[in-house]
Amino acid sequence: MSTAVPSNKMERGSDALKAHVSAANFLSIRQQRKGWFQECLGCEAKDEYKFFKEGEQDEFATALEESGFCIRCCCSPCHPFKMSVVEKGTNAELLSVDRPCSCPIGGCKCCCFQTMSVTSAGQPVGSIEEKCFCCVPRFMAYDGSGNELYKMHQPTCCCGMCVNCCAEGNPCGKGCCKASFRIYPANQDKTDGDAPYLGSILKKPKSLATEVFTSANAFDIKFPDGASVDEKALLIGSAMFFNANFFEGQDG
Repeated sequence: MSTAVPSNKMERGSDALKAHVSAANFLSIRQQRKGWFQECLGCEAKDEYKFFKEGEQDEFATALEESGFCIRCCCSPCHPFKMSVVEKGTNAELLSVDRPCSCPIGGCKCCCFQTMSVTSAGQPVGSIEEKCFCCVPRFMAYDGSGNELYKMHQPTCCCGMCVNCCAEGNPCGKGCCKASFRIYPANQDKTDGDAPYLGSILKKPKSLATEVFTSANAFDIKFPDGASVDEKALLIGSAMFFNANFFEGQDG
């Protein structure tokens, strides 16, 4: 991996966010599903997430999607939603995300890009936005002031024309059912192939029961070295953004 991008900006974010993620280098997110009966009828249930620190079995925070039943049924997976990540036991806010309704991710678009904004303690900490692409979807993460911070996309091969399905291991072995999004500095020109990267958001395989009966997903976030609290909050929101756009309504 390449070295981290130094940050000279004052950190934003709530006290609860700082308490839980300031020293974290790694975070796990486990999606839970409410309303399995809706899924059996072909409707998206509300997303619920639990958040875990490295090596800990008990979640430190939870999040529940705020959206209407009709909009999920009619517009999923592009439906708008809001969500607040709150501390378990106190309900103190760590961060909140807001994803407006927009066109599905697709190549060669010139407008209506998928986007999500992230705030904490009422202050913007950043946003993520789909960029124009031809083959492999590309995303840019911006800090709370609108400056470019990270490029993000899945690992590629064939000169960036295809997703590298072997990047996380043999897809018939340890790489089975894994999909990653790699994090690069915004000013790094070469991000395809074996280009160095700062961190990653990895979708992991699920248990058999979860796989069969729901579309719940699991993610591991490896933060870039030296990432600030607000940058980590932005990457947590990015994991939920990728889940909403790539994995909702799918069986894997």
